[in-house]
Amino acid sequence: MDKVFKALADETRRYLLDRLHEENGQTLGELCARLGMTRQSVTQHLAVLEAANLVSTVRRGREKLHYLNPVPLHEVQERWIDKFERPRLRMLGDVKRRAEEPVTPEFVYVTYIESTAERVWEALTDADVTAEYWGHRNISDWQVGSAWSHRRADGSEIDDVVGEVVEADPPRRLVTTWADPADPSVTSTVTFRIEAYGEIVRLTVTHTDLADDAERGQAAAGWSAVLSNLKSLLETGHVLPGIPWQMPVG
Repeated sequence: MDKVFKALADETRRYLLDRLHEENGQTLGELCARLGMTRQSVTQHLAVLEAANLVSTVRRGREKLHYLNPVPLHEVQERWIDKFERPRLRMLGDVKRRAEEPVTPEFVYVTYIESTAERVWEALTDADVTAEYWGHRNISDWQVGSAWSHRRADGSEIDDVVGEVVEADPPRRLVTTWADPADPSVTSTVTFRIEAYGEIVRLTVTHTDLADDAERGQAAAGWSAVLSNLKSLLETGHVLPGIPWQMPVG
């Protein structure tokens, strides 16, 4: 929390967060162009924001894209605002939802889990484990080029998502395409990046090629609920009480 307040105390860093709120997924060059500062100065400010978990990065080819991560802002809201100014809670909730919705057709979610990279990889690819926290069995041999399916765990044998394994580098990186079985020609892409650091893991999920704002909103709500359930399972041994993605919004 101290790192978050330190990051927000600087006007330039607040400006960078505003720019990423307006247009998520910008390169260092794009951010520098709007600031009129040297790349070294902007890099130092971004490093402070990353240390506070307010900004996350995703490499795409030679480019490094920067994304606003609203989770620490939500934690500030819960600890320092909700209990003092409850009438404003609804307004702040709207701000948080807007911050989580990228302007471009993709969604990025970052979470930290007290676990190992190997256990997180298993939780994403083992059919029995995914059934515990996702309500679906992720079925594949997870070889590049292989098919995969997201099959309901209720015994109906219905696949709600199908796709192909694009990249598989256990336990660091998994990339798959996602499609509706009724129209498998229209696909989006999901990338899981697993980074171990001591006894914790940073899991970054990037969902790209989404069709429109409505689909981005569904992705934001769905991934937040599923990954919260995954984090709970790995850290406590049990999933959240109830089904988080069925929790009403508002």
